[in-house]
Amino acid sequence: MSVLPVHHRSVTVRGHAIHYREAGPADAPVLLLLHGFPTSSHMFRELIPRLAHRYRLIAPDHLGFGRSDAPDAADFPYTFAELAALTSEFTEELKLDRFALYIQDYGAPIGLRLTLAHPERITAIISQNGNAYEEGLGAEAWAPVLAMIAERTPETEEPVRAIRSLDGIRWQYETGVPDAFRELLSPDAWHHDAALMARPGQDAIQLDLIGDYGANFALYPAFQEYFRTSGVPLLAVWGEGDQVFVPAGAEAFRRDLPDAEIHLLPTGHFALETHAPRIAALIDDFLARRVADER
Repeated sequence: MSVLPVHHRSVTVRGHAIHYREAGPADAPVLLLLHGFPTSSHMFRELIPRLAHRYRLIAPDHLGFGRSDAPDAADFPYTFAELAALTSEFTEELKLDRFALYIQDYGAPIGLRLTLAHPERITAIISQNGNAYEEGLGAEAWAPVLAMIAERTPETEEPVRAIRSLDGIRWQYETGVPDAFRELLSPDAWHHDAALMARPGQDAIQLDLIGDYGANFALYPAFQEYFRTSGVPLLAVWGEGDQVFVPAGAEAFRRDLPDAEIHLLPTGHFALETHAPRIAALIDDFLARRVADER
């Protein structure tokens, strides 16, 4: 089977250039891929080619990340509400009326806010270490973040700054990955993320976003109510070694969606780095069985 090309494109939303990767037939069912911190659409580089024969895959870089514009934090309010609104406008620019969502890390509150605003657009959700429950928060990893959310001071900011350092980013990639899969991790991935996180202005951007994360906790009950009332098909493919969003966050989906499909994989926070073929197969099977053809 030939490999379909991946296109690197850009669209302007509110005067800001939003970069995105796109592959697959224009008339195929759409899968919108929303990345997390500290990465970009780069995290989907192994997944997109594996699904592009059957789906139209679109992976934007959030504003402030990847190849998208990164306006100064003094000029743009870096909150999850604003990033979700921009994502909604991005889908409208591309005329995406119906789509499945893949959410990971920051992509989860961004994507789930989008579902609350436009539930009629969502055909299914794939959550890859994308949390919506308090029990999914790893206590040790979240301690410095919660301290900064509670009181933002120079003292509470300093430990959080370390999260976007090269060592902090590498920790996210390597932690929880068994030795048998360690050699599948490409150092290019965390060096790529760290280079983008080191750009001028990123300190304020990332601190503002992390400081706003508490607003997502306040929406957890609304997200969970959406699950219960919509019955949206949901697949959780979760790195069971993740210490940021722990496996209890995946299992919790069944509380509100009894038919949710849960797969815990022997890897960490960035499960695509080691298990892209397995995740692609799970997604393909899930969407084929659970979602009507949207064409």
